Amino acid sequence: MAEQLAQYFVELFGEKIPAELTVFLVSLMPVLELRGGMIAARLLDMPFLRAFIISFVGNIIPIPFILLFIRKIFDFLRRYKFWEKIIKKLELRSEKKSDQIIKYKEWGLLIFVAIPLPGTGGWTGALIAALMDLRMKKCLPIIMLGVFIAGIIMSLITYGIF
Repeated sequence: MAEQLAQYFVELFGEKIPAELTVFLVSLMPVLELRGGMIAARLLDMPFLRAFIISFVGNIIPIPFILLFIRKIFDFLRRYKFWEKIIKKLELRSEKKSDQIIKYKEWGLLIFVAIPLPGTGGWTGALIAALMDLRMKKCLPIIMLGVFIAGIIMSLITYGIF
């Protein structure tokens, strides 16, 4: 799925914007995150180090905002029936995925974010951390390290090592 979405955005933006901006925007998006950014970078023949840095930064930028504001945003959006169902679904999915984080604490959060599979990553890790009332001071460095590890794994995959 990430491959198709990354391909879509590479084709959508094409020559309209610089390749670096395409990779950055893809990395900012939930679901795609760094995984999608690295795939887009490879499709755009971007050098590895540049791709890694841009994808990492793009994936990290939303995390503090999710940790700080997602509960307030959810509370505001709950006023509207349309959003209530979506928010409830997100909370239930996050709650189901939080078992390993509760069990293994910081290690669970790190592993959850670091393994680049659908439904894991910085966005979901930050959402779970925020819903579990984990302190940003403690969980932000863990999420950043998890995104870094996911970046290494995705680099090995997308740049032809595996």
